[in-house]
Amino acid sequence: MLYQDKEEVVLWMNTVGPYHNRQETYKYFSLPFCVGSKKSISHYHETLGEALQGVELEFSGLDIKFKDDVMPATYCEIDLDKEKRDAFVYAIKNHYWYQMYIDDLPIWGIVGEADENGEDYYLWTYKKLEIGFNGNRIVDVNLTSEGKVKLVPNTKIQMSYSVKWKKSDVKFEDRFDKYLDPSFFQHRIHWFSIFNSFMMVIFLVGLVSMILMRTLRKDYARYSKEEEMDDMDRDLGDEYGWKQVHGDVFRPSSHPLIFSSLIGSGCQIFAVSLIVIIVAMIEDLYTERGSMLSTAIFVYAATSPVNGYFGGSLYARQGGRRWIKQMFIGAFLIPAMVCGTAFFINFIAIYYHASRAIPFGTMVAVCCICFFVILPLNLVGTILGRNLSGQPNFPCRVNAVPRPIPEKKWFMEPAVIVCLGGILPFGSIFIEMYFIFTSFWAYKIYYVYGFMMLVLVILCIVTVCVTIVCTYFLLNAEDYRWQWTSFLSAASTAIYVYMYSFYYYFFKTKMYGLFQTSFYFGYMAVFSTALGIMCGAIGYMGTSAFVRKIYTNVKID
Repeated sequence: MLYQDKEEVVLWMNTVGPYHNRQETYKYFSLPFCVGSKKSISHYHETLGEALQGVELEFSGLDIKFKDDVMPATYCEIDLDKEKRDAFVYAIKNHYWYQMYIDDLPIWGIVGEADENGEDYYLWTYKKLEIGFNGNRIVDVNLTSEGKVKLVPNTKIQMSYSVKWKKSDVKFEDRFDKYLDPSFFQHRIHWFSIFNSFMMVIFLVGLVSMILMRTLRKDYARYSKEEEMDDMDRDLGDEYGWKQVHGDVFRPSSHPLIFSSLIGSGCQIFAVSLIVIIVAMIEDLYTERGSMLSTAIFVYAATSPVNGYFGGSLYARQGGRRWIKQMFIGAFLIPAMVCGTAFFINFIAIYYHASRAIPFGTMVAVCCICFFVILPLNLVGTILGRNLSGQPNFPCRVNAVPRPIPEKKWFMEPAVIVCLGGILPFGSIFIEMYFIFTSFWAYKIYYVYGFMMLVLVILCIVTVCVTIVCTYFLLNAEDYRWQWTSFLSAASTAIYVYMYSFYYYFFKTKMYGLFQTSFYFGYMAVFSTALGIMCGAIGYMGTSAFVRKIYTNVKID
């Protein structure tokens, strides 16, 4: 924002809350602080992202004018009765600190402190603001808390502030750089982990191509040799391997309605992740409050046709008849999961009077987006998908009678393959998970979206390779139930991520209390499930292409 000299600069009070629970925030004035004398101010309007993230801007009442220094001055006083003292003591015991904004720049300050033996409690009463300006823009704000006053019931405490303006060389575009933490995000370990995952990718791609080239070449040679024998020899010869199930491999999966809805949703989550990461790489989304969330919601709504297209076409190819039901389930699978969790956590937030409680108006807005944007766009995608690629064009005929699945070794059972499938994809992303968790649950701003892009690409390659290998083993054991197995063996990554989030909670954070714990595990469950659905869809898509390829090349009588 551009300011004229002596123009009013607004100091907004946002929230206050315990340092260790980043999401447990309350309105600043829920603590018995007093307001400055300056009253008139226009109300501040929030974006959708801000409303969902619990930003509660209230005017501080401090009189600040551009380039106009203020000498230390009292702006109000608190009548400290017993009730107010207890509120402050509770806040100080729990390390409460507050957040303010000047010209969209965040400032943090601590409420007070206790002495060593924890008997006396002190409140910081003096806010010393130093504001840096470059031309007619604000580029830097620093707050020093001074004036320690002991909390004694039935006394008056005077709150004071001062403002010092100083010229700064920081460019307006770079004013957020001081909030970033390069030593944390661009640490050697971060680079090393990316390199490590990259090596794993090369190894896996090599392994897959080796398995496919050598084994499939052998298989093709064996099958074509069998073609050349006369019928008498062939009856005596023992046919085995993946060719045996050619009449069943393209049989529709069990529960095709749910399956195609999951695949459609997974493709949409992948599209959203890709677009949001690209946008975040180009635009610095961390400079605007709530803009990351607003962007994600907008992109999710806009990419609904992707969901309809992939889900609808797959359902049509599997011979599904109830396509409208499939479209509804596909459209509302992810929104229902997210909104359901948010609704549950919202009850706890309302009980706690936390600023994270989502206002009713915002809930209505989100529901409107679901019904009037996501659903119609999903319908468009479904119709396109059914008409453009809804015809089953399989390389092999599907037999009328399903063939019995022979006995096989315990480690070839789909359940075992599913559990083991998620280990390598999780291994390729878990260091990045640490950085993402830390930026969300602690006070770091995540800004290295290039890393995230690389990790997403690595995750896709690893997932596809792992599911192809799993499916090859499964088909070789003459088990043709590959659709769900390929989806679930990739989706089991989510289980490992959720297990890692337990480790992170107990060993890397100091969170406590019902509100923060339910917030953490609720949204971690949503994050893990979404990640699992995305990986599952990627795994299925890759495997599907592989299965078509190998059965196209084999001669079948």
